[in-house]
Amino acid sequence: MKEFILSLVMCSSVEGMCMPAHTWPVTFEDSYSCMLEGYKESYNKIEEIGREEINLHGIYIKFDCTPYEIIIPEKKPIGKYV
Repeated sequence: MKEFILSLVMCSSVEGMCMPAHTWPVTFEDSYSCMLEGYKESYNKIEEIGREEINLHGIYIKFDCTPYEIIIPEKKPIGKYV
């Protein structure tokens, strides 16, 4: 089963650096839903920071949706072992 992990990174073009990535606490069933959340949360964070700070520090947000496989182990048979 494949799921996607959302990571957001806030950067400053003035400072030429980025903060450590923030990994979203929930996973997503597909790339589409992960990307929608990435754009939505980036937009929300930009509004939260505000025009003045964004313009002063050249803040921008980038994100990535990384796929990963979940491996579910097979059930072991129940019974007596010799």
